[in-house]
Order: sequence, then structure tokens, then C-alpha cells
Amino acid sequence: MSKIIIGIHGLGNKVPENILTRWWESAIIEGLSRSNQKSLNFDFQLVYWADFQHPVALDPAIKDKKHDLYVEDPYIPGTNFYPDEKSSDFRKKLLNYLGGQLNRIFLNEDLSINFSSISDFIIHHFFSDLEVYYTADDGVHTTAQETIREQTCQHLAKVLKQHRGKEILLIAHSMGSIVAYDVLTRYVPEVEIDTFVTIGSPLGLPIIRSKIGAEMGERGSTIPVLKTPENVRTCWSNQADLRDKIAFFYDLGEDYIANSRGIKVIDQTVINGYGYKGEKNPHKAYGYLRTTEMMNIIDEFLKRKSPSSLTRLQSFLKKQSQRWIEYLQSWKDGR
Repeated sequence: MSKIIIGIHGLGNKVPENILTRWWESAIIEGLSRSNQKSLNFDFQLVYWADFQHPVALDPAIKDKKHDLYVEDPYIPGTNFYPDEKSSDFRKKLLNYLGGQLNRIFLNEDLSINFSSISDFIIHHFFSDLEVYYTADDGVHTTAQETIREQTCQHLAKVLKQHRGKEILLIAHSMGSIVAYDVLTRYVPEVEIDTFVTIGSPLGLPIIRSKIGAEMGERGSTIPVLKTPENVRTCWSNQADLRDKIAFFYDLGEDYIANSRGIKVIDQTVINGYGYKGEKNPHKAYGYLRTTEMMNIIDEFLKRKSPSSLTRLQSFLKKQSQRWIEYLQSWKDGR
């Protein structure tokens, strides 16, 4: 069975798709090379959705920092890596304490939100793309009158369906992790994802968990329970730099339970060594893509032998048998 790495970027305007794809690939290769990994050949596809909200892409040729299309944080290899950085135990304890307090203030046990006006204010002023994503009437539509959210989710879903049957490693950065979670749970539950990696993810934010829970309630769940998507079969790794403000609620293992396969999110605190012209940015995707932790996941994924045809057949027959047992049991109970 062939393998592919699929990435989905985060919010905000980006450089053109071909450039951003090359930069993501370069960051991954740089990390593999730095970690002395040998698996440098891999298939990669970036799911690009910045143009749904930003018709004109950023331009790397623009040098005027005040220009709207200036690229503040391009991919630069080597010089923007800080190996001397260390994760702070004090920072982790502080984030755990603050996160716990904010959860108690803003989020109820049924995942309903308190002080929604404050949450809406924060999203409106600091996460405009996220506001558009969650707004039913976003004011920007295709000819088919699809919302930005529908466009974005359908785009990722289409790519995943195209690679159905392959072993997929899905890497989702920042708001891209919200899109990915949305798609895996609602759009393509039938497409298996071998490995799911979220980097710099806001999935732990109370307002995001509340929105996911509310939509689960709309679909019939009496008590919303957040969990690993059912189609993730091997691993969900959530990687966060403790200095990353977007990943403030970094410990997703506290909020998302295991799926029926027993796959539970594994939280990893990492050092995002990205920096440009002396300015560090611990949220940048390129830094996350070349951490040792990321390289270990990618290398293990690429080296792992694919299951044989017999093994896949046995797995399929086991699933079908289980479905028939469940059907017969429900039929019996309904008599």
C-alpha cells in the first residue's frame, strides 16, 4: 500500500500554493536531514485554502514591510533554528493552572459556553478568519452559495477521498486542525487516516470545544463527548510549543477521549525553533515541521511496512462480521 503525507495550513493569507507547498516540503526534508533520517523520499500534497478568503496571495518579492502582501515569516532553512531552547516546567504549570481556571469560568460540563459575548469579542478582534469559518452567512460565497467553511471542508474532503486506499499521514497546522477535525468526523468518516498530527492547534480552546459540542448536539448527541475521530487508526499526535499562544490549551488529551479503536491523542510539548531576522515565532508551521518529535513520527510512518493483502482482508471481514452482529442484536432487541 502506498503512503502519502497530506498537509493543511492555518489561517491568514499565504504565499501562492506552489511556493507554500515547496516551503512545507523543504521544512520536512530539513528536519529529516538534521535528524539523520534516511526517509527523504515521500509523496506530499498541501491542501491550500487561503485563496477562499484572500483572493490575492502574499508576494515574496515585496520588500516593503508596510505593504499588505509583504511576507513577514518566509521559510528560511538553518539560520532560524534555536537548539538551545528548553521547555519550561514553570510555564507548563502556569498554563495548566490558567487553562483550568478559564475552563471553569467559560465552559460547562455539557460543553455549553458562558459569557459568549466575551468569546465572540475575542474571536472577532483576534481571529477574523475563524469568525468567518464559523459564521453561517459569511458574506463570501461561491456560485453554488457555499460558505467559506463548506468550501474549505469540501476541498480537504475531496483530497482525502482521492487518496483513499493509501496510508495517509495528515498534518494540520493551527486553524487547519479545526478544519481537519471537522472533515474527519463529519465529511469523510469512511476514509481511514493512519496518522493524524496537529501542530499549534487551537482545538483545546473552550470556544472551539463548545462549538464542536453544540454541533454534536444538533446531530442528536444528548451529552456531547469529544474524542479522536473514528477513522484515525494508528496515532493522533498533538504537538505544541508552550510559547505558542494559539496552542495555549495544549493538553488535548484532557479534552478528547479515545475512539473505539483505543486511539487517544498523545500530547507532545516541543521546541518550535522558527525565527526570521532575529524575531522568533513559536507558532510558525516550518518550525513545527522540523522538530525531532515530528521527524520521528514521519520517519516511523514512512518506514513502517504496510499490512499485507491478507491482513487487510482479515480486517475487512472482521469489521463486516461485527456490523452484522450489531445489526442482528439491534433487530433482536427491537422485536
